[in-house]
Amino acid sequence: MMRWKSFSNMVVWVFVATALMLGGVASVAGDKPATSTNALTVLYNFGGRDGDPLYPQYQGIIAQGRDGNMYSTTPYGGTSNYGAVFKITPTGTMTVLHSFAGNDVAVDSGLTLGSDGNFYGTTIYGGSNYGTLFVITPDGVMNIVYDFTGQNDDAYPSAPPIQSDRGQFYGTATGDFYGNGGEVYKMTASGNKVRLFHFTRHYGAAPADPLVQASDGNFYGTTSSGGTSGNCGQYGCGVVFRLTPAGRYTVLHNFQGGVDGFYPVAALIEGNDGAFYGSVPQGGPHEWGVVFKITRAGKFGLLHSFTGGLDGRYPTTALVEATDGNLYGTAEQGGTAKSGVVFKITPKGKFSVVYNFDGATSAYPEVTLLQHTNGKLFGDTFGGGPYEYGTFFSLDLGLGPFVSLVSSAGKVEESIGILGQGFSGTTGVSFNGKSAKFRIKSDTFLMATVPKGATSGLVTVTTPSGPLKSNKKFRVIS
Repeated sequence: MMRWKSFSNMVVWVFVATALMLGGVASVAGDKPATSTNALTVLYNFGGRDGDPLYPQYQGIIAQGRDGNMYSTTPYGGTSNYGAVFKITPTGTMTVLHSFAGNDVAVDSGLTLGSDGNFYGTTIYGGSNYGTLFVITPDGVMNIVYDFTGQNDDAYPSAPPIQSDRGQFYGTATGDFYGNGGEVYKMTASGNKVRLFHFTRHYGAAPADPLVQASDGNFYGTTSSGGTSGNCGQYGCGVVFRLTPAGRYTVLHNFQGGVDGFYPVAALIEGNDGAFYGSVPQGGPHEWGVVFKITRAGKFGLLHSFTGGLDGRYPTTALVEATDGNLYGTAEQGGTAKSGVVFKITPKGKFSVVYNFDGATSAYPEVTLLQHTNGKLFGDTFGGGPYEYGTFFSLDLGLGPFVSLVSSAGKVEESIGILGQGFSGTTGVSFNGKSAKFRIKSDTFLMATVPKGATSGLVTVTTPSGPLKSNKKFRVIS
């Protein structure tokens, strides 16, 4: 089944409306099977209950909460079939927190965990019909933080914002249906919004994915169209860009199309080596998408070109750098059953398929994987399962537990949230070897104070079961 569409004259979120139009939700008991194939376990089959989330897809970023559960969104389902926010435990207990309807109608964006413990996301419609930025508590209390106006490309945010090392939220809005503009914005938690950069087609257009704040303090991202080169016609193939917190913009790479891919829709990640890694769903030497690496200086290189066969096709999601140092991602189609794959690739480009989706149990992975602090990878699929509305799964690759930092940077004497497990009875927290004061909030969350004399490096939490290190370095800033 061909689900991918070219969008030379429309932004990324238009093509999520496919021929798979939704009917009613099956009215049967909730489904939480123990289906396991190799290392993959289906934790939940979407569509088994009235009001279930349905069809998880593009930009449905999964966030781990303070309670150790996972939170995300779907563009369909819920009580009104306009999408839903859901919570799921690592063992597969599903709870619908909010069903979109009326003036908060959604298209998939996913969620970001804020330093306040709440989750932030966007709707591409709703509000004044141009989208909203919302906050939702772990208990499901939702409020609209900002209503996009539709004026001068202040419209259609298709990805959740990220929270910066200074506490503000930064995000993108696609701008219009035609790939001409868009913006990067900065916003406070109270909804005070400032535009940092306004895209024009020459410099990139229609940014459709989340930003990443790198260890240099700048923001990096891609646009799904625009730019100055390539064989994508008047709309351009898209770009990789850098934006300083003050709004100074630099194009680092113009995609060429058949050479290195076109229409990037997934977020970049910064590797522990300081380089950026990403995927492009179309184009490249074999025409089925690529994985690439790019430095802060703009040195670009292909790591893998998908052939469309056993290695997969259409990599629509961002990568995740797991605690083993390898990068993991998904391709929406291809593989042994033509239903998608989970792949592993090293920073030097050694590629292998980790899992082939079978088309029945699960099919068409379209959401970025999350490595939970228990070490397992979690994700969901657009299709498959007994109701064919998609699944939520875990993938155990034998990676051990670790701790994750809610904020990747902070000042001395600032309190930092730390996610993990087994925190009850913790005896110590250190920042790059410097002991810190801490408060245990629960078995899965604690707060630590950046100590005087701390330097940038890994954070270690000493639990009764042993020390747990952070998967990323913490940056001490002034």
